[in-house]
Amino acid sequence: MPQINGQEVGPTGFGLMGFTWRPTPPPQDQAFEAMRAALKNGMTFWNGGEFYGPPEYNSLVLLERYFAKYPEDADKVVLSIKGGYDSARGTLDSSPEGIRRSVDTTLKQLNGRKKLDIFECARRDPKVPLEVTFGVLQEYIDKGLLGGISLSEVSAATIHEAVKITKIVAVEVELSLFATQVLQNGVAAACAQYNIPLVAYSPVGRGMLTGQFKSYADIPKDSHIIHFPWFTPENFENNIQLVKQVEGLAAKKGCTPAQLAISWTRSLSKRPGMPVIIPIPGATTVDRVNENSQFVEISDEEMDEIDATLAKFVVKGGRYPDGYPIET
Repeated sequence: MPQINGQEVGPTGFGLMGFTWRPTPPPQDQAFEAMRAALKNGMTFWNGGEFYGPPEYNSLVLLERYFAKYPEDADKVVLSIKGGYDSARGTLDSSPEGIRRSVDTTLKQLNGRKKLDIFECARRDPKVPLEVTFGVLQEYIDKGLLGGISLSEVSAATIHEAVKITKIVAVEVELSLFATQVLQNGVAAACAQYNIPLVAYSPVGRGMLTGQFKSYADIPKDSHIIHFPWFTPENFENNIQLVKQVEGLAAKKGCTPAQLAISWTRSLSKRPGMPVIIPIPGATTVDRVNENSQFVEISDEEMDEIDATLAKFVVKGGRYPDGYPIET
């Protein structure tokens, strides 16, 4: 079993964003059922955000209610929360004041139901030195209010800088068959160098690899992904061709495209020079949670076949719209 900050976690984690950060969140009872299913399937590393939804219903509100109903589950979960973002102004804020506000809000909303195992700033704030931000977080660690510090959507240079200042317990970055940049830009190599687990968000390509989008018309018009470059009409028609190839590979394996995609991220861990990789697919239904939790063994030859497929395919569009901070 992989470990994060000395705590064992399941090899596939669980992303919470979809429960609260959408125009029409799923019913709370449905969310609870999916969360229980995640634990039943060994998905014990949970990843949420202070700003995943409005203050009255974000990841923390959902978690507080869940652990109030199922207190016996609190110690089964290793919880990582993103913050350091001022959602009212839409700006990064890793200043001492901003971090204290973010962590204090997180702790208040969790209401003592669950320990805050890991905190990570959503992005590196270019206005604030890392040692200043980490110094504030260390105060919470020293008081027993926080377990450890993670990084999110960072560059290799930031990882190399951060480990000289404090202990980094995880690095969360995007990794999927659609987004392999961290395998080439030094991020995965840096994680391996320092024995830091790489937490892979969006392992099914923001839903592209679930098979739910057969055409551009299938994308819900109120979904935030409609604004992402992969999903513009002209780019979608190109990018769906990779999905079709993945579907073909999955059919040969007798699994779903999502299972192949998630298992591929985990299987990268077996390669020389790679860190432990823990994908955190999100899912809001029990069926989808059950699907995502099923690991499919991928042979070295099949990994090579996937490599060849990716080498020949050019994904059109960036990971984020212009102006979004990435690889900070």
